[in-house]
Amino acid sequence: MQHKLFIALILFISLQHMGFLVLEMFYWQEPLGLKTFGLTPEVAKSSASLAMNQGLYNGFLAAGLLWGLSLVWEFKKSALRFFLICILVAGIFGAATVKFSIFVIQGCPALIALIWLTFLPTRSE
Repeated sequence: MQHKLFIALILFISLQHMGFLVLEMFYWQEPLGLKTFGLTPEVAKSSASLAMNQGLYNGFLAAGLLWGLSLVWEFKKSALRFFLICILVAGIFGAATVKFSIFVIQGCPALIALIWLTFLPTRSE
């Protein structure tokens, strides 16, 4: 049961990052993107290419987590740890440079998953 809950958390984090990809790549200049990120149309237009790049990186993080879930246990743990650390660092950096809520939304789930991964018992598949 513990493994299933952990996998659900990883899927949730991956889904979050797929959502970030969609918002940043496709809705940055739309009303949803403007409201979500608190942007004016002018700022959104001038930063759209940067947002698309940022969204692409979020997609890579989501893909990395999904790829990590597909591996056998001895590789799964290392791959998930790597991508979760990347997400945690991004959350910390976002909190330090943009706003603290980025850490809460992005960093906290990754931190919880990292702690859980550390104490998750080894399981043979």
